[in-house]
Amino acid sequence: MKYKSIAERIIALKKADLEFRDSLIRKGQLGKGYNKEMAYIHDKNAHELDEIIDTIGYPTIDKVGKEASEAAWLIIQHAIEQPNFLRKCLKLLENAVSENKANPINLAYLTDRIAVSENKPQLYGTQFDWDENRELSPNLFDDLIKVNERRKSIGLNTLEEQTELIRKRAKAENQLPPTDYNKREQEIEEWKKKVGWIK
Repeated sequence: MKYKSIAERIIALKKADLEFRDSLIRKGQLGKGYNKEMAYIHDKNAHELDEIIDTIGYPTIDKVGKEASEAAWLIIQHAIEQPNFLRKCLKLLENAVSENKANPINLAYLTDRIAVSENKPQLYGTQFDWDENRELSPNLFDDLIKVNERRKSIGLNTLEEQTELIRKRAKAENQLPPTDYNKREQEIEEWKKKVGWIK
């Protein structure tokens, strides 16, 4: 590891993110819209990480160690109001994975997060949301057989198995479906336009 102090800084950012998420779970508020304080933490973490990336490049395992590299990915994954930052990180992460310096599963999640934000089909089925039947289901994806092949190629379970796990976790975290599905869908589209994911 070349950058021990930077690694510690990245891990601390992730910890602040997850601690606040846990507090929302305890209050039963996770999933009730995008909490403003959580959005602030996500944006602040993204700006700090962006500065780190401008200094050392993508925080690969060889530079900051496995824990900090995973933490960096989580910060990127949560920076949903920063389309340009996510797209920049996607290219950097693609290069890092091609050099065996980052986790291909992280690349799959980021690829899907951006696709869903841009209203495009996801390739790995990693992103879920509430459907019209008040169930957590994968966002739009291209083809179930292809998705499961891609998932298997990087060591993920099947989409069917993952759907079951996601629904169990949501139940354990007391996440509830939106009371008005159509209204929420409309709000998501408006938000995507506002932050610059779609025109």
